[in-house]
Amino acid sequence: MSETGDLTGLRVALASDHAGYPLKESLRESLKPTGCILQDFGTFSREPVDYPDIACRVAEAVASGEYDFGVLVCGTGIGMSIAANKIPGIRAAACSDTYSARMARAHNNANILCLGSRVVGEGLAYDIAMVFLATSFESHSRHEKRVEKIAALERRMRT
Repeated sequence: MSETGDLTGLRVALASDHAGYPLKESLRESLKPTGCILQDFGTFSREPVDYPDIACRVAEAVASGEYDFGVLVCGTGIGMSIAANKIPGIRAAACSDTYSARMARAHNNANILCLGSRVVGEGLAYDIAMVFLATSFESHSRHEKRVEKIAALERRMRT
């Protein structure tokens, strides 16, 4: 990311449940000027929906490589992260501060950020998302071996 917050070309799948809808809408608007390619996977109102359904759609889109990252919003970020992490290849992290977001990317190669609309406000959510999307994984480090061990666990569970 440049000093101006340029994320040009980064493909981001964005979604929320009904509790996260207002924060998702705010993030969608504030991320537009960054140049990332945003796809809104819903929900599109405050009508109740089941967060596992929303998380699954985004997680599958990220796991397939169609999108580089996902951003999921629910009341706490926890439910979305639990559901998204059931999809092989997904490393979803519920973050409520920029340090955790940075470390989730740098050390864990997280590919989905989960935010809680009842935990963080609009300004902090934007800052967390920007840090998450702009931080690179520290490949060729001790962290790469650990992320590979996570992938091996997924492969073992599928057999």
